[in-house]
Amino acid sequence: MWVALIATSMSDDERDDPADGERESAGGDPLFAEAGVLNRTELIRRPKLLEISTVPGSDRIAGRTEQIQYVASNIGPLVTNSEPTSVMIYGKTGTGKSLVSKHTSRRVVREAESRGTDVEMVYVDCAQHNTEAQATSKIARELNELVGEPESIPITGLGPSHYYSYIWSLLEDHYDGGIVILDEIDQLQPTEDANTLLMQLSRAGESEKTETYIGVIGISNKVEWGDELNSRVLSSLGNEETVFPPYDADQLQNILSAREDAFHDGVLSREIIPRTAALAAREHGDARKAVRILKNAGKLAEQEDAEQVQEHHVNEAQKKAEVDRLRELLATDTPHARYVLLALAELTQNTDETEFRTTRIYDAYVEVCEQEAADHLKIDRVRDLLREHAFNDTLESTLESGGRAGGTYKQHRLLKDPAVVKESVMREM
Repeated sequence: MWVALIATSMSDDERDDPADGERESAGGDPLFAEAGVLNRTELIRRPKLLEISTVPGSDRIAGRTEQIQYVASNIGPLVTNSEPTSVMIYGKTGTGKSLVSKHTSRRVVREAESRGTDVEMVYVDCAQHNTEAQATSKIARELNELVGEPESIPITGLGPSHYYSYIWSLLEDHYDGGIVILDEIDQLQPTEDANTLLMQLSRAGESEKTETYIGVIGISNKVEWGDELNSRVLSSLGNEETVFPPYDADQLQNILSAREDAFHDGVLSREIIPRTAALAAREHGDARKAVRILKNAGKLAEQEDAEQVQEHHVNEAQKKAEVDRLRELLATDTPHARYVLLALAELTQNTDETEFRTTRIYDAYVEVCEQEAADHLKIDRVRDLLREHAFNDTLESTLESGGRAGGTYKQHRLLKDPAVVKESVMREM
């Protein structure tokens, strides 16, 4: 219908007399052949398997059996309409936190259904919904949609208390249990919003807001972020916390092998998967990066009309994946976290040194703040930001001794190309 409407809105002259250079030949519009869209060698047959957002089946998840069992043991009681234990999961990017949380929660939902218990899962990306009002709006609207939208809930315009009322009412009227995954919960601003959200959800039954059991899974890339939660919140979570370790090379190789059928038979030469796994494991054991490298290598090979993905495609894809990952990290960073990284990149690029003391980085950071007309943070907060960058493998920090009189101090070394860091930071500023 839409195509027909467009066609009828065009004059006869427009239909019969395309512009110079756009005349169709018997084989179609030459634009798309020249752009490489047509007649391209197709090496990838199931691209969805190479999407980061795809949650694969159990047979494609490697190296996370223990973590799946941990989440299941805490959230799993919902299967029998029993009270779950909410958890906080920490770990670096690409360690399977979101994957395991979604995968296990969906299994809980299916198993509960088979036993006649109505449980649903809601996923909230707190980097996108980064206030208490936005997060509660997302939860309320998602629950409402899952039961056919009996309520008319506005996206914005209400305070958190109104959205909580919708959440309690929907849970009470339509569900026996609910799972709420709060991904990148450290992105909620201010931190007090995260404390309040976790407290409200995990203590809803205790405070008689609803008799429906709620299991909360909080996810953060920052291991030390939990220190910012107050003691009442930690108590309501049952003090359940776990850290997902990075994948090793063997685990990454198994993950990639489980996605090999995303490509046509014979497309991946024998060394491609081990090489890709080794590159990802060498830096930070990031499964997202490993999958992204493999996907990009396949696309590069297609663009070259190659018959196979070769090692040079992987090497080139690795460089692109590094830029993509850095931009992904920076997108959720605060402005001051970027200023600190920019200061270190400037020092690295403009001197012959590679390692710098915290105080020197702080001085450079203050200069960046002045250039950006921003008030600078105190040095203790900058130390925290440097620790976060080290956790994300953007830089490396080592403790040095200054001798008897000098005490100890930290040296920091940038692990990324300073030019790439500066370009990426400037794009986000």
